[in-house]
Amino acid sequence: MTTTNVQTRQPSIMDYASPVQFRFKCSKLPKVEFFCQSANIPGIGLGEAVIDTPLKSIPFPGDKVTYQDLAISFLVDENLNNYKEIHDWIIGLGAPQNHTQFSTLRDTGTDRFPGQTTTAINNTVPDGGTYSDATLTVLNSKNIAVTEIRFHNIFPTSLGSLSYDVQASDVNYLQSSVDFSYMYYEIVQL
Repeated sequence: MTTTNVQTRQPSIMDYASPVQFRFKCSKLPKVEFFCQSANIPGIGLGEAVIDTPLKSIPFPGDKVTYQDLAISFLVDENLNNYKEIHDWIIGLGAPQNHTQFSTLRDTGTDRFPGQTTTAINNTVPDGGTYSDATLTVLNSKNIAVTEIRFHNIFPTSLGSLSYDVQASDVNYLQSSVDFSYMYYEIVQL
């Protein structure tokens, strides 16, 4: 039987997390950072192994962690500069027209390389344009950074469309979304 002492389990901080107090930073996307409207802390999962017995199947913890995508949405500036940052990154990774698109992306980057051990955001590395690191900073009720979610080796996998409509009655500024895959993330209390 589990026993607990209620008095020793009370939290010392009674403030709740606010969904509007955050900052998103990605060294490869400086024009997207300022216009970021929403970001998520992706879910995490662990598979399981099941051992069948004549009476009951018994679950055991798996050995592979899976992460959901990092998704952000941002307002698009009128020259589409921040949209183009992500678009060009995806084009460089996919190289739909020729192989030099990927080598150009790789050669012009200043981001993180897989296996690099430093946690700094701006590092010049030989294969830097392929990946980047990103940080989602959670702020407390006094707008002080309290937690960082550090994403390692992110790259975009999809970029949302932009819809223009002359029949709109109000001006709703263009907003787009982008999904990123990454190696892993860590939660760091500041």
